[in-house]
Amino acid sequence: MVQNIDAAAFQKMVIHAAAALNAQKQAINDLNVFPVPDGDTGTNMGLTIGCAAAELKKKSHDAVGQAAQTTASALLRGARGNSGVILSLLFRGFAKAIKDRTEIDGRDLAIALDFGVAAAYKAVMKPAEGTILTVSRMAAARAAGAAREDGGIEFVLQAAIEEAESALADTMEQNPVLKKAGVIDAGGKGFVVILQGMLDSLRGLPMPALAEEKEEPAGKADFEAVNVEDITFAFDTVFIVRKLEENQDMEPFRAYLNSIGDSLVIGEDDEAFKVHVHTNTPGSALNEAQKYGTLELAKIENMRTQAEDLAAGKHVQSTDDLEAVEAELEEGTSAAPAKAAPEKPYGFVTVCAGDGMAAVFKDLGVDGIVSGGQSMNPSTQDILREIDKTPAETVYVLPNNKNIIMAAEQCIPLCEDKKVVVIPTKTVPQGIAAMMAVDPDAPEGDNTSAMTEALSRVATSEITYAARDSDFDGFDIKQGDYLALVEHQLFGTDQDLDALLDRLANAPAQQDAEFISIFYGADVTEEEAQKTADIFSQACPGAEVTLLRGGQPVYYYMISAE
Repeated sequence: MVQNIDAAAFQKMVIHAAAALNAQKQAINDLNVFPVPDGDTGTNMGLTIGCAAAELKKKSHDAVGQAAQTTASALLRGARGNSGVILSLLFRGFAKAIKDRTEIDGRDLAIALDFGVAAAYKAVMKPAEGTILTVSRMAAARAAGAAREDGGIEFVLQAAIEEAESALADTMEQNPVLKKAGVIDAGGKGFVVILQGMLDSLRGLPMPALAEEKEEPAGKADFEAVNVEDITFAFDTVFIVRKLEENQDMEPFRAYLNSIGDSLVIGEDDEAFKVHVHTNTPGSALNEAQKYGTLELAKIENMRTQAEDLAAGKHVQSTDDLEAVEAELEEGTSAAPAKAAPEKPYGFVTVCAGDGMAAVFKDLGVDGIVSGGQSMNPSTQDILREIDKTPAETVYVLPNNKNIIMAAEQCIPLCEDKKVVVIPTKTVPQGIAAMMAVDPDAPEGDNTSAMTEALSRVATSEITYAARDSDFDGFDIKQGDYLALVEHQLFGTDQDLDALLDRLANAPAQQDAEFISIFYGADVTEEEAQKTADIFSQACPGAEVTLLRGGQPVYYYMISAE
């Protein structure tokens, strides 16, 4: 058994773990309990650890402590969703424990795992059992015991995994919601996959291929068929390389590309090979390719921004526009500073999905919009980027989703030149209410209190559909049923949308409201939305009903009642 690992081995272990997690991300997403179509734990954890893998591929480290620190830093900035943030915290503590070590053995690993658990539990205000926290804590405890039996790192890691798997199975018994749904905890599953991926690397097992790998290339991405929320790997990357050797073994290169992207196709002849891959790190793909020959031609296009432009009715930029863009950049017309110096006391950054929602926030004075929401949580780095661009001394951040709050809070210590205040908004209507409570002339403390207090006056309802069959909270839910959620709790389900809307309109939250705002989503026509507004107007004669186009994905309607 392997006794010690150096920096190179650790880097390989993390890269392997990232590939393992991404290969199973959909299976982990499917463990999300609620039947709404926004299960994203696997995606969030995959994107989070993928940031670490990308950084580790850029350079080698002399000491395992340095490699661990690089991992922790990348995870922190790339953290998405609660599961991603907790994963970053686990590695932050891990890195702290071994920061001065050139190599580590099983005893060091056990201590590092314990430090990671301590960091995660310390950061979570109300730690719950039956979660990734439980699984990581039990794994660390077993690692400590195993290290006293045998100090080899392979032995200790194997023991930790066995205990983690046992703890994962128990999450169903520890969490009543999981037990009712008959599933184990998604975050805990992701953590086990990461540990197993690290062990597989240690044992020299091959890198797992991504589950989404396709046999045929897309030639050129069909952006009309692409939903922005579904784009995991943003850059459509195509390049041609002149071979160094006629009989070049391409399998290691193929395995590497599978670890950093999907939709991979490699075509070759005796002299050259052509690669098509979707990845978030096209530079890494090109650098690796140059080990096999001379780069002759490359094309990189951002599918996410192209899809967004298409949805907004804008011209879709492609490599055909490169000369015009280059001229514009040379003139300095599109250059923007990475950081904006403070020009005013207060600035605001909010997270939302849908151009209609973004327009509402802009009208209320929000400086920066981070695209994302329930179905795609932005990373800490995404939020920090908008904070940096906001020209204010104090920047308020409105996450508008409970799974984004922790990622937003990670920005507070990372922003050095501005004060960051996170208002814990869990819904878009709460974010709107918070913005309406702002007094630009009031002291910071008064604004913080007023914005926070405004949240309690808003009741949020959402209409979506069931992504799968489920028995939840006494409801027999069938795939495709319409679902009504009130404060993220299931209110009702029906195959008739109008009937469900009428029931919701007659619920206490709406009946007691003075103001009702209805934001209709991307899949709802204006005529359909007006019909919904009429239902609420008739059911709630004492309320002022406002209809607004939100343009949000997944949710047909978001309804605010105050």
